[in-house]
Amino acid sequence: MRYSCRMKFVDEARARVQAGNGGRGSSSFRREKFVPFGGPDGGDGGHGGSVYLRAASGINTLADFRIERTFKAPHGEAGGANDCSGRGGADLYVPVPIGTVVRDADTHEQLGDLTRNGEELLVARGGKGGWGNQRFKSSTNRSPRQFGPGLPGERRLLEFELKVIADVGLLGLPNAGKSTLIRAVSAARPKVADYPFTTLHPNLGVVDVGQHRSFVMADIPGLIEGAAQGAGLGIRFLKHLQRTRLLLHLVDIAPLDPQADPVRDARAIVQELKSFSKDLGLKPRWLVLNKRDLLPAADAERRARTIGRALRHRGPQFLISGATGEGTKALCEAVMTFLEENDRAARERASSPGDAGVSPPVATSEESE
Repeated sequence: MRYSCRMKFVDEARARVQAGNGGRGSSSFRREKFVPFGGPDGGDGGHGGSVYLRAASGINTLADFRIERTFKAPHGEAGGANDCSGRGGADLYVPVPIGTVVRDADTHEQLGDLTRNGEELLVARGGKGGWGNQRFKSSTNRSPRQFGPGLPGERRLLEFELKVIADVGLLGLPNAGKSTLIRAVSAARPKVADYPFTTLHPNLGVVDVGQHRSFVMADIPGLIEGAAQGAGLGIRFLKHLQRTRLLLHLVDIAPLDPQADPVRDARAIVQELKSFSKDLGLKPRWLVLNKRDLLPAADAERRARTIGRALRHRGPQFLISGATGEGTKALCEAVMTFLEENDRAARERASSPGDAGVSPPVATSEESE
């Protein structure tokens, strides 16, 4: 008997973190037969362990945090006699997906954004160990009996928000063909069906264009008009497009619904981007006219030109079929070239400190719908 399991995609979660308390200092005096005035010899307590978050490449969801959990670092041990310090508590490292934004749930302060594999973020600092009585020794206090109790470790309630990291993001209406396209150009295998909202969570695929040339593509659930105000599923996942460098706007040129208007729908999607985030609305966006296989070649090209002119799209546009793969090779090659040119321009700006305040334009697309 075969069992199959699908990991639930969770992109928001909470967790409590509690650093270890510092160990108590010791109040001890040296007692030896031939040392009549031994004096204080109490050691310091050990420091409590701190809690760190560590970005790990093998995790793609916050599902482990879907039930609120508490992560506790160990406490420091108490100090001992003979100036022996207590053992410090070991630091605790909690793995999270790359792309996790961390906030304090009480103050809503952003604590960090883990965008690189192995990157670490201190979220709760361990308490300092208390001083032993030998620390209080002075010329006027030769037999101190006071000691430090150790400081408590920090406690926090954290909010996690996962924003997938991809070079290219696909957007469009439900059933525009986004999942079909990512299946055609990568090894990703999202569910494909002929009903709206087949895609319920983001899917990532690596598109291999050639030797040492590849990029990551993200497919998010389809948007509908009003998504920025909470309609449909899109509002939950629009944030995943914020890290992308290029948007591919898929438009169905042969919708099944005779009342559908591709131009009106495309304009609605652009408006949703701008309503959700000004920066998202300004991202480079290419027009990808999909499902050319459903029309005769001449009709498909004529309709694509008509839609492009109606949208007054001044950026690149492509006519493809995600189902047959026609036109997808040229699209992927153009995307790879765009990303490489932007990387090259970024390196040139970084190597020219005198021009740091001026950012030359790099291959963007401006649309005025």
